[in-house]
Amino acid sequence: MEEEDRSTRESELKTHFQQSHLDKIGVESKSNSVGKDFHFDSNVITPGTDFMHRLAKALRGYILERSNNDYYWKGLTIIFSDAFVPGEGEHKILDFIRTQRS
Repeated sequence: MEEEDRSTRESELKTHFQQSHLDKIGVESKSNSVGKDFHFDSNVITPGTDFMHRLAKALRGYILERSNNDYYWKGLTIIFSDAFVPGEGEHKILDFIRTQRS
């Protein structure tokens, strides 16, 4: 596959992915195409919002699907600590490392 064909295909796939997943995550596009008019309200990226709940649910599903169906994920221990687990991210990571040491 030539480089130009590859970049065109990547661009098409990116556009298709963005358009097909905007509704799933609750993002509205101001136009029919994804691009300059794309708007994402960053205020929804806070704990307790519907967006974060759906994101955590989607990530749990992804982890479950991968661990059940992907050869390379079998046998891995996945630790998922979302916004509904109290604490700051870096504190949760350090607490986990401390408990693993002891």
